[in-house]
Amino acid sequence: MSTAALKYQVTAAIRACEEKKAEDISVLRMDKNSGVFTDYFVICSGGNPRQVQAIADEVRDRLQVAGVDPTHTEGYQQADWVLLDYVDFVVHIFSEKARRFYDLERLWKSAKRLEPGDLKSAPRARKVAAKPSAAKKKKRVKA
Repeated sequence: MSTAALKYQVTAAIRACEEKKAEDISVLRMDKNSGVFTDYFVICSGGNPRQVQAIADEVRDRLQVAGVDPTHTEGYQQADWVLLDYVDFVVHIFSEKARRFYDLERLWKSAKRLEPGDLKSAPRARKVAAKPSAAKKKKRVKA
């Protein structure tokens, strides 16, 4: 997968988390030399089990629209720690208590911590040139 496509997908996951009011969103770019299996972790918290599930649903729905499905999902029914594995990145959605307990940011301290906005330079739709006005078209025809 290209770097631009990966950043676009990670950004889509972040936006989905933001849409459902996830708390304390962080992104870890994993160190290539650590032997880790993925490039990015997106980590966030939900205030209650329903919000944790709603965040997971929004991430899944948003990425599915982009043609990407998780290869593996864990913890959805318990809604304490939902893991959505997209191979090149993994989304971790925690309850506040589970997030404090597992503390992935500390566990993966060799990873570079990014702010959600650091990846938001994802490609955007290009502007289409404005069509000439009717007056300009008439001038061209007369000439």
